[in-house]
Amino acid sequence: MAGRINDEDVVTVRERARIDEVIGSYVALRNAGGGSLKGLCPFHDEKTPSLQVTPARGFFYCFGCGEGGDVITFMEKIDNLSFTEAVERLADRVGIQLRYAEEGSRTEPGQRVRMMEALQAAADFFLERLGDPDAVEGRRFLAQRGFDQAAAGRFGVGFAPRDGHALVRHLRGRHYSDRELVAAGLVRESGYDFFSGRLLWPIRDSGKQVLGFGARRLFDDDRIPAKYINTPETLLYKKSHVLYGLDLARTAIGRKSQAVVVEGYTDVMAAHLSGVETAVASCGTAFGDDHARLQRRLMGNHDAFRGEVIFTFDGDAAGQAAALKVFGGDQNFIAQTYVAVEPTGLDPCDLRLQHGDAAVRELVARRIPLYRFVMGNVVSQHDLDRADGRLAALRSAAPLVASIRDTALVSGYVRDLSGMLGMDVEEVRHEVMRVASRARGKPAEPTADAAPETERAEHQLPDPGDRLLATERETSKLLIQAYHDQVRSLVVSLAVEPLPVQGEVTRRFVVANSAGLQLLSVMRRIAELKSRLQRTNPVEAEKKYNQMFSELVVLEARRQQLQTRSIGAQD
Repeated sequence: MAGRINDEDVVTVRERARIDEVIGSYVALRNAGGGSLKGLCPFHDEKTPSLQVTPARGFFYCFGCGEGGDVITFMEKIDNLSFTEAVERLADRVGIQLRYAEEGSRTEPGQRVRMMEALQAAADFFLERLGDPDAVEGRRFLAQRGFDQAAAGRFGVGFAPRDGHALVRHLRGRHYSDRELVAAGLVRESGYDFFSGRLLWPIRDSGKQVLGFGARRLFDDDRIPAKYINTPETLLYKKSHVLYGLDLARTAIGRKSQAVVVEGYTDVMAAHLSGVETAVASCGTAFGDDHARLQRRLMGNHDAFRGEVIFTFDGDAAGQAAALKVFGGDQNFIAQTYVAVEPTGLDPCDLRLQHGDAAVRELVARRIPLYRFVMGNVVSQHDLDRADGRLAALRSAAPLVASIRDTALVSGYVRDLSGMLGMDVEEVRHEVMRVASRARGKPAEPTADAAPETERAEHQLPDPGDRLLATERETSKLLIQAYHDQVRSLVVSLAVEPLPVQGEVTRRFVVANSAGLQLLSVMRRIAELKSRLQRTNPVEAEKKYNQMFSELVVLEARRQQLQTRSIGAQD
């Protein structure tokens, strides 16, 4: 890591980087009189120019949104850069070699600029080679995925010739040394091109500077079996700090405070061509903490819970597992994170190819909160038609709800989970609060999550004081004591308990107890049906919903009949 930039160099950069030229490369400026220039502000939507630039003073100011500062401030805001990154970008632009406080931590003078120039020259070379006869397989690959020549040009897609030395010969002719090309990740130590016989996508930073490349295998005789490879780690290319498509999505991400994360280069292309202009993808690594920090910076100073990060994954098991892994481990869930999964299993590229641009936009529009997606996957692993299955699902999902950082959302997710499980809201809320209390280190009641404890419970005798089992116990006492010759030896403890009846046991008493026992079974079935109805969408599963509702009507009539009998009344 380089140390702090020398203060004198910062002053030199500020003086040498003309603010009118820098801002003019982003915004059309025209003379406003008095030595000032004006143009449309890039930091907010407007039709009448309110941005004023004063070159003599080196400052800009927007009378519409209040943004203002010097040339370094402008670079920080327009490209969402840190102070150091903004100074380095400007220094590269005006040809200043920066000095850093920590000696020995910086590369040799000019190396960074030379690498940037070499990478851009390589990108131009690859783009031109896509039109060569040798690249027909690459053009076919793009065409099969719905991308024409214009789309390839828009995204800078290129082709690396197969002979293995085409790029190094080309760049040597541009007076780049092998050492510089190896440092830029363009040539291997052996002297061969790093990419050969592959389709390439240039990976740029937010300022459109090429940092590296992603390459797709095209030929069966490719010596590298991996379908995709990326530029190795270099001074400029750090895979955990780059996102493909960032150069195209940067402005839209800041304006909309939204980022759509897809899985591959062609998915980014399909998304942008479909109108999803905030799409980006990680390059050769999973989306991580550094990527998240980069996106938060791109979104600006929005309220932490206003921005949206939408992950799109394939609808297959691997894609859903990837979605669950995004915020797995020890990372806290983020309230504004969403997931969009296509039920057909198509990725954005194939979705666009088969169903058109609108289908891709609809995929993003159908996003659901990541919490709900995770809870749905957890809940689906349990049998919700059984009471113990619903309880197990609750205990598995409650920690997810308890981990939500925005406490204002917890009540809503409790209700969502209650609906998924078909359980009482207060029962779900109690479990979530219990888990949350335990997470904060407060004493919590014992859980029954462990399998051994569940197994022990299955072998324990029912609690004599359990009111829910009172009818079964009374019926058992009746059978044992009234028909003692047949079953008295089965449960001796019940034989000595008095029956709740004065005098002899009558037929009405037996019928009432029997009806009460049947009533319990019917009521449990009713509860299960109500739970399933609560979890069933009457629009999407109309036939199933109507069948269950009809059964519920019949059971309710049966319940009323048994309830009448259970109190000793005649039908």
